[in-house]
Amino acid sequence: MSQAVLPPSPPGSPRAERSRAELVRVPLAIGAAGAAAIVALHFRDPHASGSWGFCPFLLVTGEPCPACGGLRAMNDLTRGDVAAALSSNAAAVVFVVVMGVAWVLWVVRRWQGQDVPWIRLSKPWAIAAAVCMAAFAILRYTPWGVGLRP
Repeated sequence: MSQAVLPPSPPGSPRAERSRAELVRVPLAIGAAGAAAIVALHFRDPHASGSWGFCPFLLVTGEPCPACGGLRAMNDLTRGDVAAALSSNAAAVVFVVVMGVAWVLWVVRRWQGQDVPWIRLSKPWAIAAAVCMAAFAILRYTPWGVGLRP
């Protein structure tokens, strides 16, 4: 992941005057919101049918969507059961790990004084991620990918 550093701002400009605390405020707020969601998933078990609503795709088609099992996977992770999380939705587990690493890099870069927006993927990495997600979604519906179903 390559991230271009923004050019230095002229002295006296609003961006030049930002302190470390100001730079990390947004990433920390987003991290707190994510942590709150994970805590909510820990205490309100999505394994109970309907506890977080119902998947419209599943209701209409009778088949799990690519995201089905994601909430259960996060709940399993909060309980330390990685195997159950992977069996609920392996893509969600990979996604949360990648996003966690990206968030840590964002906080570190902001703490170092770099006024960078969210970590961005280069075009080849974004295409690779989209292809992997599409492959996961399709593979889940094949006889070879039956183990990837929640």
